[in-house]
Amino acid sequence: MTRIRVGLLPSAVMMAGTMPAPKIKDPATGEIATDRDSGENLYTVTAMLMEDGRAEIMKITVPQSGLPEGLQPGRALRPVDLFATPWARIFNGSLSDGVAYRASALELVQ
Repeated sequence: MTRIRVGLLPSAVMMAGTMPAPKIKDPATGEIATDRDSGENLYTVTAMLMEDGRAEIMKITVPQSGLPEGLQPGRALRPVDLFATPWARIFNGSLSDGVAYRASALELVQ
C-alpha cells in the first residue's frame, strides 16, 4: 500500500477535536485494532488542521504509547511522522474511498 509522508507548513495549526478512542477492528466483536509490528493498541483522534485560510478535519490513528498526557479537545498538537494512505473499496456495489492518516505520536504544543 502506498504511504505518503505529510509535511505541514510552519504556519499550520492543529487542534484536538476529540479524546482518543480505541480503533475498532471488528465492530461485531468489539475487537480493538493493534499495530502489526508491535502489537500495541491503536487509537484515533479527530483533529482540526487550519492552514492557509482553510480548515480540514482529520482522523489520525496513533499507537497508545504515542498519546501525550493531558490531550484534551481544544489543545494544540503536532503529529510526529504523519503519513497518509489513500484507500478505496467496493461495498454493496458502491465505491467508497478516502485517506487514512497515521502518526507515530502526537505532541502537545504550548
